[in-house]
Amino acid sequence: MSELNEIRGWLESRLPELLAEHKVPAASIAVYAHGEMIDHAAGVLNKHTGVEATTDSVFQIGSITKVWTTTLAMQLVDEGALDIDAPVRAYLPEFAVGDETASAEITVRQLMCHTSGFEGDVFLDTGRGDDAVHRLVTLLADVPQLFAPGEMFSYNNAAFCVLGRIVEVLRDKSYDDCLRDHLCTPLGLTHVAPSPYEAVRFRAASGHLTPDPDPDAEPQPAQVWALPRSNAPAGSMLAMRPRDLLTFARMHLDGGRGPDGTAVLTPESALAMRRREVELPDLGLMGDAWGLGWSLFDWPGGRVVGHDGGTLGQSAFLRVAPEHDIAVALLTNGGNPLPLYVELVGRVLRELAGTQMPALPVPDADAPRVETARFVGTYASSVGDTVVSEDADGRLWVERTPKGVFAELDGGPPERIELVAYDGDKLIPVKPQRGMHMVQAFVGDDGTGRARFLHTGRADRRVSR
Repeated sequence: MSELNEIRGWLESRLPELLAEHKVPAASIAVYAHGEMIDHAAGVLNKHTGVEATTDSVFQIGSITKVWTTTLAMQLVDEGALDIDAPVRAYLPEFAVGDETASAEITVRQLMCHTSGFEGDVFLDTGRGDDAVHRLVTLLADVPQLFAPGEMFSYNNAAFCVLGRIVEVLRDKSYDDCLRDHLCTPLGLTHVAPSPYEAVRFRAASGHLTPDPDPDAEPQPAQVWALPRSNAPAGSMLAMRPRDLLTFARMHLDGGRGPDGTAVLTPESALAMRRREVELPDLGLMGDAWGLGWSLFDWPGGRVVGHDGGTLGQSAFLRVAPEHDIAVALLTNGGNPLPLYVELVGRVLRELAGTQMPALPVPDADAPRVETARFVGTYASSVGDTVVSEDADGRLWVERTPKGVFAELDGGPPERIELVAYDGDKLIPVKPQRGMHMVQAFVGDDGTGRARFLHTGRADRRVSR
């Protein structure tokens, strides 16, 4: 416990400094090691109210919810009720996306590891009732199929809404009830809120947004607390304290057993979720590969699994070192949380697990010029249009215009940023956005030598030369 006590002392002194430096209103962090857990919180949950964060405050975990949804599905595998290699239509006969052949072929496994191939950012508001997820799934029939099922990775929120709907159908209950009955209750979790209605029972963090691109601008409370309930299985609402999130992670470390020994998941399913299913382009923060629900990181000192989450002004980070019985969760509510993740989570894993977090990608001042023809063009999705252009000096520039829900979140005019060579068919912006230089991978061939997709975790399809 001495190592954890040293970490606790450091967190108590360092966390407030990091909040002030990076304009993060509040953060809460928990660390688990070898059966023991510590936590610490600092800052304010809402700058308008001034309510202080405590270790019992709940923050939204965003897309970390996807690991919970996959766990709910794997429980059904354990019971013999679900075959993840079966087509989705074996459980949802009405399932359809824009391509009929793909609709019939997409498997449950492909939903879990982001390889189903249809466009995945579908944030339609289908109401607040228990039928919200069902109604969203019925509206996917016009969603474009970007590539054949299983061909490659492209991050897909809607796929997890479909997976959540499968859980609802097989359990004959709402997604929220499935969370409560099959994860929260058997794990003994006390500070978990599937929706705003439960969150008001706790000291709940409000997200803060910084619409002004000025780095000195102060984040302000978001006007909406959560994204639509239709996306609950993908991560639109679920909130909790870090300690409860790590109790869930510890179950995965302990072969599917809860704190009191209750079998929540079989050891085989817990292990299966951490096996490599698909490789990712080298994009930095997202990981090297994906399992079933989990993101996989090949870091010096041992493999790490985890997931990140982002909602309306809230960001969450979960990292687990299975070989070392170590886990850490960091939850924040605005500003620039990435430096907190790098310093806090990086130090915890380095000191407790001997695992070294790689440095985030940065541009090379002496990067060579690239042949521009492969990259220039417009790449589009339902949530944004990205234009890659060449100027008279042969330099490449990227300009992204968000659409839909992301246009409401980003605010302000799109920014034009120079791209330089990074690694092969990958370019990197010279200016950071949201605290990092997001690698832009240009994937495939449109038949003329030009890239078919611009891949930043999501594959945006070329729509013009």
